[in-house]
Amino acid sequence: MASLFHTSRSAPITTGTMRPIPLRELLPWAAFGIILSLLMLYFVGAEQGATALIAGHQVHEFVHDGRHLLGFPCH
Repeated sequence: MASLFHTSRSAPITTGTMRPIPLRELLPWAAFGIILSLLMLYFVGAEQGATALIAGHQVHEFVHDGRHLLGFPCH
């Protein structure tokens, strides 16, 4: 009776060894992520307030729901 499963006696597939990412390669990406996060936090939390960088209400209206979701009062 033939087997339903294919059984092969070939060598198993081996993958390369994993190595840790050096800090000097990770640091620029971490700094970029932190700067981007702080910029987004500024636009959601403080823009169109006392420290507005952009005139008008476009930024406020764009981030309005996110502002309430994060607990920032705006009106």
